Amino acid sequence: MTRRTEAKYKIDRRMGQNIWGRPKSPVNRREYGPGQHGQRRKGKLSDYGVQLRAKQKLKGYYANISERQFRRIYEEAVRMKGDSGANLIGLLERRLDAIVYRAKFVPTIFAARQFINHGHVKVNGKRVNIPSYRCKVGDLIEVKDKSRQLALVLEATGLAERDVPDYIDADHNKMTARFARVPQIGDVPYAVQMEPNLVVEYYSR
Repeated sequence: MTRRTEAKYKIDRRMGQNIWGRPKSPVNRREYGPGQHGQRRKGKLSDYGVQLRAKQKLKGYYANISERQFRRIYEEAVRMKGDSGANLIGLLERRLDAIVYRAKFVPTIFAARQFINHGHVKVNGKRVNIPSYRCKVGDLIEVKDKSRQLALVLEATGLAERDVPDYIDADHNKMTARFARVPQIGDVPYAVQMEPNLVVEYYSR
C-alpha cells in the first residue's frame, strides 16, 4: 500500500488549481502556492516545467500515487496500441479506487483508497482490499451490506457537486456499480484540464 505524505489541499495550492473541484479547496480563496515563499512562485515555466506540472497534477489527482507506481502505469500505456496518453487515462480509470470514487460511494479519491483498504468493497462478489486493483469491463463493484450506512457513504451519494460518468452504471439503492467501458479522455469528468500528452513527453525525454 502506498502512503500519501502530504495534505491533499496542499497539492491543489501547489498546482494553483482546484483539481478535484471541491468547494472547500483553499485555491478558491488564495491561488498562490503553499509555504513562506508561495506568493513569489509566479515565474514562467520552461517546457520541462510544464511537462512536470502536468505529470504532478495527474498523479496527484489519483490520490497522489507513488512515482514508481505511476511510471509503471505509463510504461504499460506506451506498450499498448493506440495513443499513449489515452491509454494512460484508461488504465488510471480502471483502478478500483477511481471507480469507487466515480460511482460516488465515497466523497474523495483519498477516501476511496482508505475505504477499499478497510475491506468495505467487493468485486464480483469477492472482497478486494487493494486500491490499485485493475477492473475489467463488466466487473461488478459493490459496497458490503454492513458498510452501506456509514456516514462517509451517505455523504458521498448526496453530493451535488459531481455526477457519475456514463462509463459506470451505478445503482445507489443497491450500492453497486458496473464498469461499462474504458473511457476516452473526453469522457472523464476532470474538474480541470488534464494533459496526458505532456506526461508522455515528460517521460519520453
